[in-house]
Amino acid sequence: MRSIDELDVKGKRVLVRVDFNVPLKDGPDGTPVVADDTRITSALPTIEELRGRGARLILVSHLGRPKGERVQALSMAPVAARLQELIGAEVILAPDVVGDDVAALADGLADGQILVLENVRFEAGETKNDPELAAELARLADLYVNDAFGSAHRAHSSTTGVAHLLRARRAGCSNARSTR
Repeated sequence: MRSIDELDVKGKRVLVRVDFNVPLKDGPDGTPVVADDTRITSALPTIEELRGRGARLILVSHLGRPKGERVQALSMAPVAARLQELIGAEVILAPDVVGDDVAALADGLADGQILVLENVRFEAGETKNDPELAAELARLADLYVNDAFGSAHRAHSSTTGVAHLLRARRAGCSNARSTR
């Protein structure tokens, strides 16, 4: 897979598969917070490179193993909050993985903005590489970047399925570093 250096991303919606499967802990007020942000910081070179070049980012990841059910304790909310702290810019958390509301958020992104989809494993079809889920994910974007090296071997909708549907597919910065 070629790198993002070869992509014209300005003004394009770029679906980036990241590995934000991070450990959570209870924060001071009892709400979950990220306990170790190593996987988030590992994705920052790709995120910042694409943002800096005017991409409209849609980040997709799993968190834990909710087995196709919506488990509030495995929401991407604490991950999106930590990412926002790290980059110092607004990060929008989608209310779901796919659907009309999510599509409207993706369509409304400005250059450099970031939308984090809700936990992709809330969708039962994710681990089954469901073609309908892959098509819904592909509908959100113009280009696909896989920055989730640790998840790239899985034939899931957000890795294999969507990658076959979008015309431009590239490896992110952390993938390129991992294979050198």
